[in-house]
Amino acid sequence: MVLPLKGFCYRQARWSQSEPKAIEIGIEARKGSRPRCGCCRRKAPVYDTRREPRCWQFIPLWGIFVFFVYAARRVNCKRCGVRVEHLPWASGKFRVCDALRIFLAQWARLLSWQDVAVRFGVSWADVYGSVKWVVKYGLRHRDLSGISAVGVDEICVGRRKFWTVAYQIDEGVKRLLWVGKDRTAQTFDVFFNRMGPEVCAGIAFICSDMWKAYLAVIARRLPFALHILDRFHIRRNLSDAVDEIRRAETSAMAKAGISPLLKKMRWALLKHRRNWTGKERSRMRELITTGLHSIRAFLLMESFEHFWTYNSPTWAGKFLDAWCAKVARSRLKPLKKVAVALKRHRQLLLNYFEAKKLFSSGVVEGLNNKLKLTLKRSYGFRTDTARKVALYHALAKLPEPELTHCFF
Repeated sequence: MVLPLKGFCYRQARWSQSEPKAIEIGIEARKGSRPRCGCCRRKAPVYDTRREPRCWQFIPLWGIFVFFVYAARRVNCKRCGVRVEHLPWASGKFRVCDALRIFLAQWARLLSWQDVAVRFGVSWADVYGSVKWVVKYGLRHRDLSGISAVGVDEICVGRRKFWTVAYQIDEGVKRLLWVGKDRTAQTFDVFFNRMGPEVCAGIAFICSDMWKAYLAVIARRLPFALHILDRFHIRRNLSDAVDEIRRAETSAMAKAGISPLLKKMRWALLKHRRNWTGKERSRMRELITTGLHSIRAFLLMESFEHFWTYNSPTWAGKFLDAWCAKVARSRLKPLKKVAVALKRHRQLLLNYFEAKKLFSSGVVEGLNNKLKLTLKRSYGFRTDTARKVALYHALAKLPEPELTHCFF
């Protein structure tokens, strides 16, 4: 039997008179079995029986719709009063069986919710309700033990609209833990409150960027954890500084009537040297002796990449101090601002080596790409709740309600 129903039995199966290509399966209460209250699940005496039977949609069979048909009873519960009995194949007032809801939620990880609705003959609201139900169950029953490494970052979900996301980045376990609206300190505090003191006490490593709100909350909530700065954002800050220098220099050369030496060189100055094309490599050979500020800034940015090759925090710290001192003498203001920020967060940078290079923001950025893909697939969702449900469903690796038979 695919779906055994305790206290009930299947009586008959017939072709539907109202729906084309549909099978109706009649269900009856087993003789001698007492119904259970729909609220507290306790056994209670029958109060009355619904005159007209209801239908619940089940998983389709080879393109044929399947419906369960049953006249629900009401019970007189001592604790809850008169209530509709508990039905093992459906929850609440939904007209979709729990097995079908899990089935739809599993397919919703692979296809868009609208495609799932069209393929299995349900409404978009049924698919959304199924995913939301599975996510709610998963968040309630997920195991948060053993979390030792966490990565936090902000993502842009709209024009000037940012959310804070936290991931577990332990070896072998990469999943979304929490999504919060905005990127303020108050928002990030909610994450630690949701995780609880026991989970927070077990966090030994946490990765983030240099956003002040995150730095302040991490220092206050995780004083004994090893805080590692985001390598990706450091490279981006350096690239932004080089691009700012290039724009200012190009503008000054244009005003002075000098030939545009840096024309079409923007992306070459933002790439790693190993990623240059043959044409870009040739142009850089011509410009390397010109003494342009942009070229000097690029060479300083490229030289900083050597910082990540060290294994010893001591030698990495000496390199960082020497590099910052060299930038301070360069008279390149945008780059000097980045160097000051790096020097201010010197210890957080060296924590990367204290952690033996086991944890970095690379995992976080990879998960962010999957998150952005999920948001792109959910384009058109009208509420933030639906977007959060989609993110948890796709990335949180949540447990699902158990059934007797697996349909996927």
